[in-house]
Amino acid sequence: MHRTYSLRNSRAPTAAQLQNPAPPPSTTKSGRFFGKGSIAHSFRRSTAGSLGPELARKLAQLVKMEKNVMRSIELVARERREVAKQLSAWGEESDEDVSDVTDRLGVLIYEIGELEDQFIDKYDQYRITLKAIRNIEASVQPSRERKQKITDQIAHLKYKDPNSPKIVVLEQELVRAEAESLVAEAQLSNITREKLKAAFNYQFDAIREHSEKLALIAGYGKALLELLDDTPVTPGESRLGYDGYEASKQIIIDCENALASWTLDQATVKPTLSIRRAEPEEAYSLEGHEGQQEFEEEEEEEEEEPEVEEPTVEKEAVATA
Repeated sequence: MHRTYSLRNSRAPTAAQLQNPAPPPSTTKSGRFFGKGSIAHSFRRSTAGSLGPELARKLAQLVKMEKNVMRSIELVARERREVAKQLSAWGEESDEDVSDVTDRLGVLIYEIGELEDQFIDKYDQYRITLKAIRNIEASVQPSRERKQKITDQIAHLKYKDPNSPKIVVLEQELVRAEAESLVAEAQLSNITREKLKAAFNYQFDAIREHSEKLALIAGYGKALLELLDDTPVTPGESRLGYDGYEASKQIIIDCENALASWTLDQATVKPTLSIRRAEPEEAYSLEGHEGQQEFEEEEEEEEEEPEVEEPTVEKEAVATA
């Protein structure tokens, strides 16, 4: 029997990808200088909290920790695909029904690994958006420091030489510095809220899509298990011949069609809120803002739940199994 891990040679764009084009590959998938283990994770987390402007250090550390999360998911995705191959290899020498079902189960498990790999790319959009807040925090730090420096100079002169003509000049500079600081602080406040909302919309949309597609796969996987005859046999007794090849193939086809046609609009798991909002949620903007400064030059360049319906399998095909 020809064994395959996927029924398609090339993938057409799914409905979800047509609705929202897939993001570029995650930046965590390349540019590794310190390996993939916990030492690299700890190094990134500790250095992010000690470098760069003080105002942006906590968020910089969060961004680095999210990179560790993504690299861990990447490892899980890779191991999941290896598990799928091993499951199929193990069942190949078994009875016909076990061989066929384990091969089809391998297809579904492999697809889970593929979904996790796609999830990483979408999750990276959340992390990249958080970096926009980090960058604006870094750009605000100099204006705060300048204002504080002028304030300290004025206080020092008033103590040392109250009649110094420099005091008037410094006070004028302080007025300008405060005006610049007000603009910078307002920009920080606005961008923080905008980007925070956008970032977590990215993350939660990715989680909803990933979770619902996993639920779909689980439903079709349980349908595959129904093809196995687990009726106990006595020693010397033979089982009825297996006739579920077409049914198992159709289950895989139905599963792939369900995954390909899923869109975020079809998500059916909705939150039930006990409070009511006065106004509808405003759309969030993902447009960039000028004036944001990168402060970690050594860092590599970054980044609805359909009802889990019972799989549509022809009753006659399953019955014959």
